[in-house]
Amino acid sequence: MRFNGPRVKLSRQLGVALTPKAQRLMERRSTALRGRSERRLSDYGRQLLEKQRLRFQYDVSEKQMRRYFARARRQKGRTGENLIGLLERRLDAIVYRSGFVASMFAARQVVAHGHVELNGRRVRTASQALEPGDTIRIRERSRSLQAFDMEHSAYSPPAYLERDLEALASTLIRHPERAEIPVHCEEQYVVEFYSR
Repeated sequence: MRFNGPRVKLSRQLGVALTPKAQRLMERRSTALRGRSERRLSDYGRQLLEKQRLRFQYDVSEKQMRRYFARARRQKGRTGENLIGLLERRLDAIVYRSGFVASMFAARQVVAHGHVELNGRRVRTASQALEPGDTIRIRERSRSLQAFDMEHSAYSPPAYLERDLEALASTLIRHPERAEIPVHCEEQYVVEFYSR
C-alpha cells in the first residue's frame, strides 16, 4: 500500500527531503525531534531505515521493491547497485531526473494521467523500464499545465540523460552508474535487509 500521508513528516523521519517543500523546511529547521539527540539504531533498525529511504525516494510499494530486489539479485554485478539502477530506469524516475516536474510523486502522477509519451506513444505505466535509446516527451497538449510550469533550465539532468528543453524531451543514453544517481541510501543495508 502506498503512503498518502504528509510528505514533510515522512521526510523528517527518513532524514531525506522527498519534495521541494520538505527540502525548504528541513534546511530551515533541524530534523532532530525537539532537541532530543539522534537515536541509536540496532542493525535491523538501520537496515529498515535504509530500505524505507530507498523505497520512498522512488515511491514504490513494498511488493514492487521485493520484485526489483529479486531481479537485481539475478543480474551480474553488485546487487545493491543493480537494484538502484533498475529503480532509476523507471519511467517516472526519468521524468523527474529530466527536471520536468518538481518531485517523484508529481512524476508518477503526470505519467499516470497520460501526459508523457515514450518513443512517440502515450504511456500511463510509471513503472515501465526504459532502455538506452528510449526517448520520453511531454505531450504537446499537456505543456501548459501547472505541473510543468517551472524553470526547467535551473535543473541539470545527470550525465546518462540527454535533454531537449525546446521539445520537453529527454533520452536515456546509457544505463546509469551508481555514482551518478542522486539517491541518498546505503544500498548494502538494503541488500542485508532483503537477504535475511
